[in-house]
Amino acid sequence: MIKVIPMMRLFTNLPFLLIFACLLHMIHAQTIQDSCSSNTNLANLTTRFLFDVSSLNCFPVWTSEDFILRYSQAGPSLWSFVLSTPNTNSYVGMGFSPNGGMVGSSAVVGWVARDGSTNMRRYFLGGQTPSQVLVDQGDLQILGNTSSIISDSSRIYMAFQLVTNQPSQRLVYSVGDSNNPPPSTPSYRLTQHRTQMAIRINYATGQGSQTKAPYSNLKRAHGIMNMMAWGILLPIGAMVARYLKHLDPLWFYVHSSVQSLGFILGLAGVIAGFVLDDRLDASVGKHKGLGISILVLGCLQVVALLVRPSIDAKTRIYWNWYHHSVGRLMILFAIVNIFYGIHLAEAGSSWNVGYGIVLGIFVITVVVLETRMLLKK
Repeated sequence: MIKVIPMMRLFTNLPFLLIFACLLHMIHAQTIQDSCSSNTNLANLTTRFLFDVSSLNCFPVWTSEDFILRYSQAGPSLWSFVLSTPNTNSYVGMGFSPNGGMVGSSAVVGWVARDGSTNMRRYFLGGQTPSQVLVDQGDLQILGNTSSIISDSSRIYMAFQLVTNQPSQRLVYSVGDSNNPPPSTPSYRLTQHRTQMAIRINYATGQGSQTKAPYSNLKRAHGIMNMMAWGILLPIGAMVARYLKHLDPLWFYVHSSVQSLGFILGLAGVIAGFVLDDRLDASVGKHKGLGISILVLGCLQVVALLVRPSIDAKTRIYWNWYHHSVGRLMILFAIVNIFYGIHLAEAGSSWNVGYGIVLGIFVITVVVLETRMLLKK
């Protein structure tokens, strides 16, 4: 009985022990958090940095991803930066952009490898594909023997000193996808980032605001006009011509009006795309090539309408075959290019889902109407 009583007391106090353990875990979790209101973590790591970090300005640059930037001017042409982020099991990047966009910026990227080692390198973001992101290039002049990346508990501290009179106020940040491995030798190639953000910061006041990508309104207009024109109006016009011919001649006027509106709107969308291509110098060759092909097919349809033979002409059957084939090919190219454009713009899954629902409605409508036609025959 003497040995049983302590054991009974242990089981009786077990809930309290569990609560105490949870409190200790919560306290520990709080101690490894970082914020501008408390520099405790940074103070504990002072000896591990390669330059003085005792008097840095602090700004939470990306609240949703818990990115904190500390900076100060260390000399006439020298600036100190420390970027604090959660350890995402992938890379984190900070870029200095000339225009607020990611393409064209020079960046510092750091990560913790699978074996626990840390690495930090410079990159020039020359395009939107991994092959255009060039390692150890760009216009950032980092002072030698000052760069370091420190992994402490659940956070990463990426520190470097930049040789410049005035750093760019337009900063871009990115987080890699944890499903992909961090960069490794010999290429150190970056994979597609999971998310990104751009801000404009005033170094004197320490204030900043999130900014839109360059020409974001024009990009949105380009996407919406082309989606409405080539991806929605033209398929509707084609269905009118196929399934409403019993409403003669109303079907013809509706078909012609819808297709004309779609072509005019699509032409405006393609012109907006050419303007974007000229101003942004983005590498979107496939998207541009598909867009030009769609426009050419649309122009061929306009020409076909002008030279349409009479309904009783012997050549009418060949004209119908040409008109239908070109129209279907144009719609197919348009659907592919719309989804590809959504991917290039990184517009998010909501755009894919939205247009996918529209296509689903089209497919269901076509199946129902085709079935009715077969049953009547």
